[in-house]
Amino acid sequence: MPTTYRSVCPFDCPDACGLLVEVADGRVLKVSGDPDHPVTRGLLCPKMQNYERTVHSPRRLTTPLLRSGTKGVGEFTPISWPEAIERICANWKKIIAEYGAESILPYSYAGTMGLVQRNSGHPFFHKLGASRLERTICSPAKDAGWKALMGDTAAMEPAEIMRSDLIILWGINAAATSIHCMRDAQDARRKGARLWAIDTYRTPTCAASDESFLIRPGSDGALALGMMHVIVRENLIADEFIRSNVLGFDELCRKVLPECTPDRMAAICGLPSDTIERMAREYARAGAPFIRLGSGLTRYANGAMAVRTISCLPALTGAWQASGGGILPGTSTGGAFPLHKVTREDFIGQPTRMVSMNQLGAALTELDAPRVMSLYVYHSNPATIAPDQNAIIRGLLRDDLFTVVHERFMTDSARYADIVLPATSSLEHPDLYRCYGSYQAQRCDAVVRPVGASKSNWEVFTLLAAGMGWDEPFFRQSADDLIEQLINYETPWRNNAVTERLRQGEPVTLTPASDPKRDWLTPSGKIEILNERENEPLPRLLPTHAEGDGFPLRLQSAVTPYALNSSFYEQDQLCDKQVCMELLMNHADAGPRSLSSGDAVTVFNQLGQVEFTLLVTEKVPAGTVVTEGVWWSEFIAGRRGVNALTSQRLTDGGRGSTLYDVAVEVRKS
Repeated sequence: MPTTYRSVCPFDCPDACGLLVEVADGRVLKVSGDPDHPVTRGLLCPKMQNYERTVHSPRRLTTPLLRSGTKGVGEFTPISWPEAIERICANWKKIIAEYGAESILPYSYAGTMGLVQRNSGHPFFHKLGASRLERTICSPAKDAGWKALMGDTAAMEPAEIMRSDLIILWGINAAATSIHCMRDAQDARRKGARLWAIDTYRTPTCAASDESFLIRPGSDGALALGMMHVIVRENLIADEFIRSNVLGFDELCRKVLPECTPDRMAAICGLPSDTIERMAREYARAGAPFIRLGSGLTRYANGAMAVRTISCLPALTGAWQASGGGILPGTSTGGAFPLHKVTREDFIGQPTRMVSMNQLGAALTELDAPRVMSLYVYHSNPATIAPDQNAIIRGLLRDDLFTVVHERFMTDSARYADIVLPATSSLEHPDLYRCYGSYQAQRCDAVVRPVGASKSNWEVFTLLAAGMGWDEPFFRQSADDLIEQLINYETPWRNNAVTERLRQGEPVTLTPASDPKRDWLTPSGKIEILNERENEPLPRLLPTHAEGDGFPLRLQSAVTPYALNSSFYEQDQLCDKQVCMELLMNHADAGPRSLSSGDAVTVFNQLGQVEFTLLVTEKVPAGTVVTEGVWWSEFIAGRRGVNALTSQRLTDGGRGSTLYDVAVEVRKS
């Protein structure tokens, strides 16, 4: 008879779903959603419904590998773990002696979201004295924009969506990236709430909404400013709330909004001016409007400003006063766990240089003093997912670059490695997880033994520490020891009963230490529309990078329900559902270029060119082209993916990626 265990989805998603895992004879038979998890409630996305196919995939790496062929070809011979560790440490000792420890660069991000396994490389590389990685590829611009207006104010409770009468899914394809938010929005809709979707093309979320509003890429701030112009002009503001809770309203009205007329904003965002006016009135007159902000709208040169501007809307209308009203950018539970006990910043002897993960191509090809001589990649696939793919590959092809990749599969990054180390899946090691779309947390144990000779991140770093000759007790601990240190911590986020349930592997709800709808944790104690500490004291229009690039079409790298960045391409049935790497284009753009559905097309700009199969569709507005998913090169004609077209430029706040801020042209191949 199978035994059922509780576990957690480890992937980069807001919900950290609770799993029920059926195991027999050392194999995972079935993975399903935990019906008793307060967010999951039994519902899993298509990617995780067959997670056992990932755990026991025939593509799994099962032994350390040493490169035997040319970099990028993927030719390796098996070696033992002792030999792999000895080779890595010997190379690093030699590099450190000749170039210094800063010539070693770690690269990781969100292949696992567990607090121990995700962060277990930090203490090792801090003690080594390596260059530090600025991990800002996803949504730091969202955090920067929120902080500029709201400071450290906690996010509202996501469940308030059920008490809203107008739900706006702004820049979030929740049907693909936050299915429990989408489920709750639909439940609220059935109770009478209206549901809007604001996006750059017609996603499944748009199709499931009462209305969808398609705007030009990077114009979210313009739409918000146009709406605020109407709200102020027609005196739809909450005067008393503003007087008591908002700083800088008068300056906004005097210096910014007069120029943000609906006509002018319509020309920027692509919506008719009367639509902007109607949206403003209906938003302001709603009893409890709820805005759920996605991350895609932040991946532009003006991403932080867009978040800051949209977040002004509930301040002007007083939506914060109503149960179900407000804005949710995502949750932060940093105060619930003492992560410093894992990351160990105290191991940093002398601060080392920071290298942006969004500029890895430049780091590998241009950075010197010292030059990057070794790259260690774990739970990430930068050769596929990072900006400016061509520059990264040029760097990975360097004969003098010693690259180690710790992975479950032979990804694009692994093909360029000198040594590949086999990694465990989340069901093969213990960890502690927290959500960033709600306030849940959960601990889990390994439910099966590691496949082959695979090892977890923490296990590998303990071996590397020993190989470097360190006698540091910290690296002799187990992952369970570290998890217990995170749990055994007094905090107002959880009481003793919650802590004990967490220790036993039950999903628990964390409680913010402050009231997210009344405690404005800013220096002034108010919502700071005017923030003199910012380079831009007031929200205003900022341009995108692509506006000056000289190419006519805006390219959107969108999500698919069947992959997550470059994860899940090991599952054939999920690849089959995506069919191929398609480019979606409007008829108005295809006709003048003599293009038709099914054509092989080349998309190009100043950085490179990529081959796609064309799909002509009305789902995308004229002037915008879309591709969904981040494909492995083995599935792509031309061996280059969408990130051969994305740049290493950064956002206006948070130094985030501008993966959506892309201008291109398209021709028949």
